[in-house]
Amino acid sequence: MSPLIVIGIIVLVLVLYVWSLYNGLVTLKMRIEEAWSQIDVQLKRRADLIPNLVQTVKGYAKHEKSIMTAVTDAHKAMLGATSLAAKAKASDVLSGALGKLLAIAENYPQLKANDSFIQLQKELSDTEDKVAYSRQYYNSSVLEFNTKIQVFPNSLLASGLGFTGKEFFGASEAERKPVKVNFE
Repeated sequence: MSPLIVIGIIVLVLVLYVWSLYNGLVTLKMRIEEAWSQIDVQLKRRADLIPNLVQTVKGYAKHEKSIMTAVTDAHKAMLGATSLAAKAKASDVLSGALGKLLAIAENYPQLKANDSFIQLQKELSDTEDKVAYSRQYYNSSVLEFNTKIQVFPNSLLASGLGFTGKEFFGASEAERKPVKVNFE
């Protein structure tokens, strides 16, 4: 076998490797974008439910104005957020405000028995589950992508091909605190 053929085979193998690496990284990057899109869809769904929930609670809890204002402000911040970090932060603030809003329902037995409130609470709970699942899927995709660009020999080529690590969607400090349940 001539040296020219050996060099040609080596070059062909390297080209195939780079081609495969590039296509694999593009696929993972698109999966991350799709996963973020799913989070965004669920956050939008949650944002759409909030005005209805606030209106339902307002009728029963007129003197809980500060909580209503906090939820409304958090809702506006969520809708106005443009970056991943801003949406994550706004989502965390909104989650805290919604928790307070739902907690006041405990003080209003008529509200807890209201069909509209019960339905909104179920839809919100379902949406929160979907947000959690979407976050998990997003973070799994980011883990796979970040791992692929950091392992050797991919790390030698990934940055040259324009691929950089992605940020995980983490929990806020408020979400890490233990939940207190009171059965009084």
